[in-house]
Amino acid sequence: MLGRGRILVNTGSGKGKTTAAFGTVFRAAGHGQAVAVVQFIKGEWSCGEIRAAERFPNIQVTRIGAGYTWLADDPEVPRSLAREAWDKCCELAASNEFDLLVMDELNCAVAEGFVSVDEVLRLFEAKPARLSVIITGRDAKAEIIAAADTVTEMHCVKHAFYCGVPARRGIEY
Repeated sequence: MLGRGRILVNTGSGKGKTTAAFGTVFRAAGHGQAVAVVQFIKGEWSCGEIRAAERFPNIQVTRIGAGYTWLADDPEVPRSLAREAWDKCCELAASNEFDLLVMDELNCAVAEGFVSVDEVLRLFEAKPARLSVIITGRDAKAEIIAAADTVTEMHCVKHAFYCGVPARRGIEY
């Protein structure tokens, strides 16, 4: 028996929030649990976590987004895509088919005003008791942090990219 699900938040300005969430995704999948991941914002760029997840039959990944919201020509596009991703999260949570739901970059969608804090808190209240939820992204709201069981703040001390070293496949993506 899985027991009561947890609410985890990975936030902060440092790198690794999504990668940490995927570590838990693979841990849960390795234990035979059903996992769903919904990615807000990131778009279709290829990254190792997605490629690895495709190898697991018990991991479902839905990618909805068109990249960084502040680069959008039409601000309604990222808003619409974020709402679509949020609707998918609500559908997956209500389905009672999953043990873990990751809402990757949801904090950013909340910070942009695309999804309200109250909507997130209502999902926490309505989710099946066994469902664990991981939310990632910078700028987690205080109310979401207060409702979480575990909060990790990523803080960058030093990053090679900021010293002019290009990102490396398998390390940064």
